[in-house]
Amino acid sequence: MRVLCATTANDGHFGPVLPFARAFADAGHEVRVAAPVSYARTVSGAGFPHEPFADAPRELLGAVMGSLPTLPFEEADNRVIREVFARIDAQAALASLMETVGRWRPDLILRESAELASLAAAERAGVPHVHVCIGMHEIVPRFAAVMGDALEELGRLAGLVDGQMSSALAAEPVLSLVPEVLDHPTQRVPSASEDFLRFHEPRAAVSAQRLPDWGDPDFPLIYVTFGSVAGSLPPFASAFRRALDALADVDARVLLTVGRRVDPAGLGPLPPNAHVEQWWPQDAVLRQAGAMLGHGGFGTTMGALAAGVPQVVVPLFTSDQVVNGDHVAAVGAGLTVEPGPSSVELAAAQIPRVLADPTYARSARRVAAAITGLPSTAEAVDTLSALVG
Repeated sequence: MRVLCATTANDGHFGPVLPFARAFADAGHEVRVAAPVSYARTVSGAGFPHEPFADAPRELLGAVMGSLPTLPFEEADNRVIREVFARIDAQAALASLMETVGRWRPDLILRESAELASLAAAERAGVPHVHVCIGMHEIVPRFAAVMGDALEELGRLAGLVDGQMSSALAAEPVLSLVPEVLDHPTQRVPSASEDFLRFHEPRAAVSAQRLPDWGDPDFPLIYVTFGSVAGSLPPFASAFRRALDALADVDARVLLTVGRRVDPAGLGPLPPNAHVEQWWPQDAVLRQAGAMLGHGGFGTTMGALAAGVPQVVVPLFTSDQVVNGDHVAAVGAGLTVEPGPSSVELAAAQIPRVLADPTYARSARRVAAAITGLPSTAEAVDTLSALVG
């Protein structure tokens, strides 16, 4: 079987797709990844052939992103979903994705929540398609409600009839890496949805890469990460220094990762308890961490939960980060604060509380057990193969 995975150029979006792509490849199926030209290195680094499509025009993205700091948080997030994901990104990708689908003729298309052009291409070609959710279940209806006219505009550009894109979106099976206890923390009885399929990614061997020596080795390790995007967005880049300063007096060893677009030297002199890297294998850090301070990105949030590490969430720039933080707090695996970089100090102030109270770590381990109790992503292959028939 030929499987085409489609993603935007975002590690947090590609991450949830990867375990399903690998499961299909391990089962002997042919897998390719459609992604922007700029994402070629990440795709090839993951071990998959790349089917490139155009990056969104910078001038169009710049106009949208430049307006975000002037808007209320939710309105800014809605604009990104509608104007960037459903219109600018998708329209830039559409022609190439339609060409790829017509030329390579995949039997199945797996797309992540923010990648819409492959949905239009799949509908145009009559190819079965599946949605890999990049967060909690509630973002699925939220994205659908916000995209509205932009989604139908995309469908018209692909030659589809009015309403076809909305209907296709609503009918898609959805794959998730989130256990029921985290997705619906207030429900006593699990929800029943045949179109929402939950799996877990078998954990790879933890990297043996040893952390550098700094600070007092008897103090707990705090892992601080705001993902790979924050450093490239000027309104949010200040979060790094603010976190270091806010944690400077905590009896802990602080490891901050800033992403490959940020030069750690630009942060200035570091507090004695801190060490900064552009990147470090997350599993290796979390194996030793006592707590994490993060932005609520899906990969970092789920990484800490899978490792049984409690966390404090400071959502920086999207509503799904707010949702993820709310769910972490609802299951007792950590705390969350008001969104925005101005809340970094407030979040850092909660770290000693999370370290001192063992109930947060116990709740995080309970979620970790629920994650490993899900069927393996290898089992998703048979489920989705049946979809293709």
